[in-house]
Amino acid sequence: MIKNTILTKALLLSVAVAAMPASVSAFSAVEANSQDKFAPLFSVYQRVKADYVEPVEDDKLVEGAIAGLLGSLDPHSAYLDAKDFEQLQTQTEGEYGGLGLQVSQEQDAVKVIAPFADTPADRAGIKPGDYITHLDGKLIVGGTLDDAVKQMRGVPGTPITLTIVRAGRDKPFDVTVTREIIDLKPVTSKVEGNIGIITISSFSDDTGRDVASAIKSIENELGGKPNGFIIDMRSNPGGLLHEAIRVSDVFLDKGVIVSQKGRRARESATYSARKGDLAAGIPIIVLIDAGSASASEIVAGALQDQHRAIVMGEQSFGKGSVQSVLPLTQTTGLRLTTARYYTPSGRSVQEGGIKPDIRVPQLSDPDYKTRPRFREVDLSRHLANEKGLDDAKLIQDDKDDPRFAMTFDEVKAKGIEDFQLWYAMETLNRGKPAPTRTAAKAK
Repeated sequence: MIKNTILTKALLLSVAVAAMPASVSAFSAVEANSQDKFAPLFSVYQRVKADYVEPVEDDKLVEGAIAGLLGSLDPHSAYLDAKDFEQLQTQTEGEYGGLGLQVSQEQDAVKVIAPFADTPADRAGIKPGDYITHLDGKLIVGGTLDDAVKQMRGVPGTPITLTIVRAGRDKPFDVTVTREIIDLKPVTSKVEGNIGIITISSFSDDTGRDVASAIKSIENELGGKPNGFIIDMRSNPGGLLHEAIRVSDVFLDKGVIVSQKGRRARESATYSARKGDLAAGIPIIVLIDAGSASASEIVAGALQDQHRAIVMGEQSFGKGSVQSVLPLTQTTGLRLTTARYYTPSGRSVQEGGIKPDIRVPQLSDPDYKTRPRFREVDLSRHLANEKGLDDAKLIQDDKDDPRFAMTFDEVKAKGIEDFQLWYAMETLNRGKPAPTRTAAKAK
């Protein structure tokens, strides 16, 4: 018992000082105070080891203590075991057999943040804000998120039935989805008329390079410059910070892209554009919605503040924090919130998100008006907007503009499959878009 207690104490102390400078004085300060600070934790450990109905391994207790410690911070900080490291690498580099869903856990239930574009989940009509309660008829409420994700992944070509609870529906309903290889291609492009449409579904390795290639591909297909570009980042959950910077730099010739501020000097930095706008000043419309988070908000905020693009769609998710992966061992680490980021004008999007210059409802979605919007502010223990709630006032959606008083049936009758995209194309086809909200205020 004494040996186990000392071992656990050492492990817990190593977690406690993981984010501190590796100095003798800092460690000594923690060591000196640990007897009183951690006494309740050690007492609980001893009681569990001695009196729990079944024997419990130290590894399980230590991991539980770590999870509890990080769970008291914010919803984006977490312990990464070997399996989590592998999944993190998959999300930024690889491919896997699954459904193409970005999910979180809320009060023991699995909640959909967003489906990735053109994946089985997306084609099956699964929406942001949906709750998944059963997989193949088996209740998953109360289980772990890792277990749910593991069940949804599997051999490509095999089906799985999801039971969905959706606001506005009288009762749960089942959706059967066939697993596919989810190849995380972050960038796709196409030409519609004389407009180039670039869809960015996530920010993984080489996203910036792929966006630059997409511009060249569009120009080659048209044999010249398009009338405009639409950058579609709807339901884009984010990804790598440096790729968001590279994507923004593709369209900017100068100026700040994003800044970040943390407790330590090394976590504070300002990133600026290099000379050379690959789009050569051609009009740009950026599409966002409630599923556009983090890295996609960095790009939207940079192009909006620099008056380089019109932002259309819905208010974004509102995740204005930066997570760093801090190693503990060769196979484990921490994903820890280490900084907040700010748009070029100094706005924090935390809680409030990016407000579009022109709010365009998705009238081609039959559940648009009844489906709740799931954003950062809805997450328990989310960071507050430290600059106050002026930006966070954007949380409430504006009432629909009278120009959008069409019904779903009327939109379908016109053959419009994606109203927001259609409206963006119509805006570009009508000519140069009006000045942005931020530009108008600056005059």
